[in-house]
Amino acid sequence: MLIRHTAAAARGLKDIGWLQSHFSLSFGPYANPERAGFGLLRVFNDDFVQVGGGFGLHAHANMEIISVMLAGRMNHKDSLGYSEEVTQDWVQIMSAGSGLRHEEYNIGDEPVNFLQIWVEPKLQNVTPRYQRRHFPREKRRNQLTTIVSNEEGTAHCWINQNARLSLGLFDAGQTVEYRLNPLNKCVFLFVLEGILVVNGTQVKQRESLGIWETDAVQIQCETVAQFILIEVPINH
Repeated sequence: MLIRHTAAAARGLKDIGWLQSHFSLSFGPYANPERAGFGLLRVFNDDFVQVGGGFGLHAHANMEIISVMLAGRMNHKDSLGYSEEVTQDWVQIMSAGSGLRHEEYNIGDEPVNFLQIWVEPKLQNVTPRYQRRHFPREKRRNQLTTIVSNEEGTAHCWINQNARLSLGLFDAGQTVEYRLNPLNKCVFLFVLEGILVVNGTQVKQRESLGIWETDAVQIQCETVAQFILIEVPINH
């Protein structure tokens, strides 16, 4: 097993007033050759959007773009005709495919915090697609919940890639074994709350691990802990 640990303070930062972005992987002004993506996971940003701030209408193509809402209220409008509101515990995904445009703004009265995650697609130039699903915290206790998968279904969002995203929310003392798909062999873990021990490595809040060359990962919760796992192919 190989592990790459990134402390919270070691992340990149972009602060432009209305937006504070913490970069676990290279993005925009943060260019770190040691963190230029992880497998087919290209972007992992921990974003804070102030009241009234947001991302104006802009375009994407051939990228799977996932938002995991942690706090606040945000709108979503796109060129596919969707006009939605997303709040805490909602997950949305755009399969940008051949191209779409969208905007996202903080429409509430408190800061928005969300994870912005980009994964390279399996197929290029597919018909663009948007989905969102709700994953209430009270229904996720002491279990791994699949939030994004390449398998079609109504219980999670679909992604155009051999990938799986899971949220974990566990009480102190709980132990979780995560087994990787043999086709992937690469998983990125990020701690949202609490402290974990992952195969002997302690991981604190807002820290991450990139893990590869293993079939399974052992996760121990030292405290009440919430985390996300992103399993993707390690290469093309």
